[in-house]
Amino acid sequence: MPPEESKPIDPKSSEEAVEEAIAELQKAESTDDEAETADTIATDGASVASSSAAKKKKSKKKKLKDVLIGTKDGTDTRKLSSGQLEQILELNPSLKAEMADTDPKEAQELLRKLNMADLLTGLTVGGKNQKDMASYKFWQTQPVPSFEDKGAVEEGPIKTVDPEKIPNEPSPLYEGFEWVTMDLENPSELEEVHHLLRDHYVEDDEAMFRFNYSPAFLDWALKAPGWRKEWHVGVRATASRKLVAFISGIPIRLRVRKITLSCSEINFLCIHKKLRSKRLAPVLIKEITRRCYRVGIFQAIYIAGVVLPKPVATCRYFHRSLDWEKLHEVGFSPLPPGSTPNRQILKYKLPEHTETHGLRSMEAKDVDSVLDLLERYLGRIDMAQSFTKEEVAHWLLNRESDPSNQVVWSYVVEDSQTKKITDFFSFYCLESTVIGSKKYSAIRAAYLFYYATESAFDSDLSRLKPRLNKLMRDVLILAKKANFDVFNALTLMDNPLFLESQKFGAGDGQLHYYLYNYRTPTIAGGVDQKNVVSEQYTGGVGVVML
Repeated sequence: MPPEESKPIDPKSSEEAVEEAIAELQKAESTDDEAETADTIATDGASVASSSAAKKKKSKKKKLKDVLIGTKDGTDTRKLSSGQLEQILELNPSLKAEMADTDPKEAQELLRKLNMADLLTGLTVGGKNQKDMASYKFWQTQPVPSFEDKGAVEEGPIKTVDPEKIPNEPSPLYEGFEWVTMDLENPSELEEVHHLLRDHYVEDDEAMFRFNYSPAFLDWALKAPGWRKEWHVGVRATASRKLVAFISGIPIRLRVRKITLSCSEINFLCIHKKLRSKRLAPVLIKEITRRCYRVGIFQAIYIAGVVLPKPVATCRYFHRSLDWEKLHEVGFSPLPPGSTPNRQILKYKLPEHTETHGLRSMEAKDVDSVLDLLERYLGRIDMAQSFTKEEVAHWLLNRESDPSNQVVWSYVVEDSQTKKITDFFSFYCLESTVIGSKKYSAIRAAYLFYYATESAFDSDLSRLKPRLNKLMRDVLILAKKANFDVFNALTLMDNPLFLESQKFGAGDGQLHYYLYNYRTPTIAGGVDQKNVVSEQYTGGVGVVML
């Protein structure tokens, strides 16, 4: 599931992206009121204090820019002075905490080795979405590839785990907090996880939107076939019993080229905003790792919106407006220069009816056919989840009787003569809370999920692009009829074949895919440096769509 909020961006602004990022970093970071510490949460769960911001001097901005990206003549400016080092660390509280006991010369050497993207990771921008995991010292202790891995590497596990050395009990927590295993079959505990994520999970940098995973969504996402209760890990304040942190995993089989791994998919790492400086994220990661090791699972896949060591693939968000007027009113979609609201509404207008013959909702009787088509389709790419019949039924069939709780929509195309399933597609619902709007409380967003088509196996691949465009046109029509405001997709699988044609616009969010305890040459890169999809498309991006 997507771990980062994203909004459309103006393609003309891409050349100024670095300048804007540096400018944002010159705003003083938002900080919690020091008097309201973790002890406050332990007793009454107080909310986050309001923050203030102030701009730095222009000369300081130039110095930081020179440190991060170098001078125009290519001179190496990474020989940091003590003042410049302190400046970077002040903007990156997580990294500063990790390097508190590090010799200044060693710290300087570590920063010098990081490229621009690495240095920007974890830097606070207005204090929003500060990523505690963005400190590299922790990841240097974990079985993950490093940024120094270059060229050909041997594919396989990074370290062998001795089952006899796996601790039976979790590491101790700070005084006043304790480990718990959340029982998501208990509606009240499921609601607690929902509330924690609703109030403290991912929001955009301007604090305008925040993901709002419904209880029905969490029930769907966290209880896949084979799910384990002990992989739903929480931290409670001992006195108040308030849930203040959470991390989860579900079992999957992940195919990496020709090797299939038994993995856990790690998701929903969330920490109460008042505890972000307490270094809980590494503790949660270690605990979910221990629980996976205890049942013989030694690899994991996870996704983040920040650059960590070391992604196997990177994808960019793309957004397709379905209700442009609403999206503009809440500040999600800007009005392009030279355009008008009426032009934008007309631009994104869709037909009333779908065009694909044989298109209908997916039913239980279609599971075997969809599984066969999906497995063959995913077999074309380098890394993807390998599905069972039970998993296809779980992930793709709507099981909610109440339409207001529906999470996933799936459709098949059945040939009228052969009765064969030739295509299928799916999308799921993830709302975002609109923060501060008096008119709208939420944006209803559809996310493209799994799809497959027999056209991918034709000897003449020229049919694939028009077929996908026709199917995705119908996807947008169906999503519009289901009252969605925006349709989101990523630059993976065969998506670049239709994103531009179907009027998707580039967003400001990226997703980075990682394998834990498994080293592999980079799978694919996505279209992460461009704001438009390349016309010269050469193949599907080989990553799993989770």
